[in-house]
Amino acid sequence: MTGRELKEAMQRNERVYSTLITVTDPKWIDTFKSMGLDFVFIDMEHIPINLRDVSTLCHQFSSMDTAPVVRIPDPDPYKACVALDAGATGILAPYIETEDQVRNLIGAVKYKPLKGQKLEQFLIGETRLEDKLLDYLNDKNQDNVLFINIESLSAVENLDKLLSFPELDGIIIGPHDLSCSLDIPEEYENPLFLETIDRIIKIAVKHKKSVGYHKGYAAGDTEQMIQWAEQGMNILIHEGDLIAAGSKLNNDITHMRKRLNDEKQIDHETLSI
Repeated sequence: MTGRELKEAMQRNERVYSTLITVTDPKWIDTFKSMGLDFVFIDMEHIPINLRDVSTLCHQFSSMDTAPVVRIPDPDPYKACVALDAGATGILAPYIETEDQVRNLIGAVKYKPLKGQKLEQFLIGETRLEDKLLDYLNDKNQDNVLFINIESLSAVENLDKLLSFPELDGIIIGPHDLSCSLDIPEEYENPLFLETIDRIIKIAVKHKKSVGYHKGYAAGDTEQMIQWAEQGMNILIHEGDLIAAGSKLNNDITHMRKRLNDEKQIDHETLSI
């Protein structure tokens, strides 16, 4: 999918599928060609990946007709522009809680390259743009997609206002940070956590906005994601390349140790994103 196709699919409330990409080896890309992913999630917030590698991944996946969505390190409009220039089709901004944050990101993603006072006055409704300029900006940014992370109780309580912007394409729940904000770290089966997810989905559906969840390592059950999808969640980001590979290797090696009576205590580091 191109960015425009991704937006159109979500506007039709179709489910779109993705996974986290962290490996930059070009041979690894071939693994994803037959998966039918609608977009890939490239994370610059928690993964030590440089802009050159991000750009390479973006162009590789775009050539495969798979939209690259980059999570920038923080909700900085400048960094959103940098990621778009590097080849990103979509931007995911982490830990959003305020309307001003959303408004500024919309300026960077949907009205690039307009900047400064002219952009600010337009975004807050003080001035309007000439039709020629507005047509140019809409055409130039028609493939750009904007998502925000909902990762705190404050964001949930302010969600109606955050979703009031028509230029915002969707929200992605960040399970780990959300569980911490709820004072129940990594308790993904806690009734409070599940009730909060249900609440987010209902608000997003009310506003006709796409809503998603990243099921990383230990961040919930796949069957639970299916239930949420049946309730209206339409962005499904399942695990990631290293997460899945590590889980498979861990299960296989543990199985062999057990069968051969070579069991020993091993510390497994949890990756929470």
